[in-house]
Amino acid sequence: MYKIAVIGDKDSVLGFKVLGLDVFTTVNPQDARKKMNEIAKQEYGIIFITEQLAKEIPDTIQRYYRDLVPAIILIPNNKGSLNIGLDNINKNVEKAIGSNIL
Repeated sequence: MYKIAVIGDKDSVLGFKVLGLDVFTTVNPQDARKKMNEIAKQEYGIIFITEQLAKEIPDTIQRYYRDLVPAIILIPNNKGSLNIGLDNINKNVEKAIGSNIL
C-alpha cells in the first residue's frame, strides 16, 4: 500500500501530520530536491509539495511528472497560491480533452 508525503515549510505542512500523512519540512531548494528524490524511491504514491518550493526545483518536478508513481501534486503554502498547480491541471485537461473546459 502506498503512503502519502507532504513537503514544504513548517507552517504550511505541519497540519497534514494530524491527518496521518508523512510530513517533511524544508525551506531551501537543495534540501527539497534531496527529500523529493529520497521519498520518490520509497513507497509513496502521492507527494504533495508547496508551489513555492516546486518553482525553485522545476527540473526535479518535471522528471517525476513523467512517471506514473509517485503522483506529484502542487499545493499552495500558508501565504497563498501562485496558481502553478491550477495551471498544470488546466494544461492536462486541455491535453486530454482537446480544449480547456475549466
